[in-house]
Formats: sequence, structure tokens, C-alpha cells
Amino acid sequence: MANKRQKKKKDVKKGKALAFTSSVSGVMGFLGGYQVCHNVCLGIIALLSLVGITLVGMPLLFLTKVAVPFWIAAFFLFFISLFFYLKNKCISKNLLLLNGGIIIAGVPFSFMKDFFVYLWIIGGSFVLLSIVLLIKNKLIKNRTFK
Repeated sequence: MANKRQKKKKDVKKGKALAFTSSVSGVMGFLGGYQVCHNVCLGIIALLSLVGITLVGMPLLFLTKVAVPFWIAAFFLFFISLFFYLKNKCISKNLLLLNGGIIIAGVPFSFMKDFFVYLWIIGGSFVLLSIVLLIKNKLIKNRTFK
């Protein structure tokens, strides 16, 4: 009985660690895209202007220098998460699909600039599909409990 409890605790900790890794992967992929960084800067400027602080320029411009390393880290973390999903089925398929879409849409390499629109469409489609599937699963789960 104690072994089962310890195994369950270990599985819960492993699941939490994998979920955290998957989330970090998505966030890093999200930060990789220039348009995202630009929109975050504009949002910060807008929020600061509400309290009377005026900025000229982009306060987070320094992030463009680290966009590629963030994206590469997100890419590797995504594949680590994918490996654990294939091995243990302990990560949500929908969250993997969401993170994959974000990573595809956030490709920061300038030599691929001719393909950015296609990557945004493909990545955005993955993100939209994962959101639809997450909502569908929540609705189905809520119906079964009523």
C-alpha cells in the first residue's frame, strides 16, 4: 500500500514537472516572434501612459537580441515534452498542440521571412485547434458530471 502511494506521489511530481516544462516551452516560443515582442512593448507603453509615464521607443527592444536563443530553447523543451508524452502519455495532447503552434508561429529566423505568413497561418491554426479541443473537452467533462 505504501509503495502505491509513493509511486503515485512520484507520478504526480513527474507530471507537474513535465507540465511546467511544456508551459515554459510555449512561453519561450511565444517570445521568439518579433511581432509578439512588438505588441508586448506597445502594451507596456499603453499601460505606463495610463499612470502618466511617457516612453519614446521600445522598452523591450533588448529582447530581440535573445529571441533566437529563446526560440531554440523552446524548440528543444517542446521535443523533450513530446518525448515524455509519447513515452508516458502524461502531458495533455491539446497543450502540446498549442505549444507546437506557438513555436511554429514564432519562428524568429530572418532567412525564413518569405514564409512567415505561412508559418503564422499554420501555427495559428494549431493554436486555434487546440483551444477548440480544450473547450470541447471541458464541455464534455461538464456534461458527464451533471
